[in-house]
Amino acid sequence: MLKKVTFALLILCLVLGLSLPNVLRAQNKKVFYWISHGAPTDPVWTYFLKGAQQWAADTGNEVRTSFHSGDVPSHQEAVRAAIAAGAAGIVTSTPDPGSLTQVISEAHAKGIPVIVINTEDKTSGRDAYVGGDNVQIGARWAQYLVDKGFVKKGDFVWMPVEVPGATYQVLETKGVASVFDPLGITYEITEAKLDQAEIISRMSDYLTANKAKIKAIIGLGDLVTGSIKRVFDQVGLKAGAIPVVGWGNSPDTAQEVLDGYVNAAMWQDPQATSYMGLSMAAMAASGIPPGFDILVGTLYEKDKAATYLKIMQSK
Repeated sequence: MLKKVTFALLILCLVLGLSLPNVLRAQNKKVFYWISHGAPTDPVWTYFLKGAQQWAADTGNEVRTSFHSGDVPSHQEAVRAAIAAGAAGIVTSTPDPGSLTQVISEAHAKGIPVIVINTEDKTSGRDAYVGGDNVQIGARWAQYLVDKGFVKKGDFVWMPVEVPGATYQVLETKGVASVFDPLGITYEITEAKLDQAEIISRMSDYLTANKAKIKAIIGLGDLVTGSIKRVFDQVGLKAGAIPVVGWGNSPDTAQEVLDGYVNAAMWQDPQATSYMGLSMAAMAASGIPPGFDILVGTLYEKDKAATYLKIMQSK
């Protein structure tokens, strides 16, 4: 019977001018969901999205994507919609610690694997994690500033972020605290919002009012780190006037590193993160449980910035 079906498909392919492998692949196509807590206007998430789109093109599977801009109820409903649609697997970031624990449990009850990317939540029940260790990344930023002699006991560090209380900020701050607290270095987190114009306005206002006491800046998100040059220019600060470290997943930040506005930035391997996350979801959907996590992330300085700028400009 199988031979007859295959022969019939072969004849159909010849008539339609199609290849048998492509027809068979279309028959086996599965639907996966890729859900982001980020905003579609956030530069780094465009790279994450392209990784998901490339995976779909390479495998022939369908990937349904959505952005939720930090809206937790909307994000939860997107996961539930994926469950209701019978998704083969779900790849998602986490908007806040604990925010997806219940819906991940609901997915597992239906036999749907859930791979968390970008923002870890170890207690969520996820099948695996692909992304950076945000606690470790925060510690690396803080240790960089200490090791380079930019900050010492009694100094103050400013840490702007798009969404205070979000998973990434909580974990990054935990890492920063592990280095700064024992050394007596103080810091403050301020909200910058997700809108680029408002970010520049808020950061400029804060820097104008507090620049005399700020010894260093840690940008806890890509939008804030990528706004450093425009903020410095607006308040009259030259490149390098205040040491800056933070995320580096946008061409703006890579250029800032080259121009001396940012000392070191973290490349998050966004395309690879989505690609590997979906691969793990497909593996789990095929009955191979992922018994491991995949960690990514590279801290680059001026000597490597052009390499990452080229990667981002070519995508």
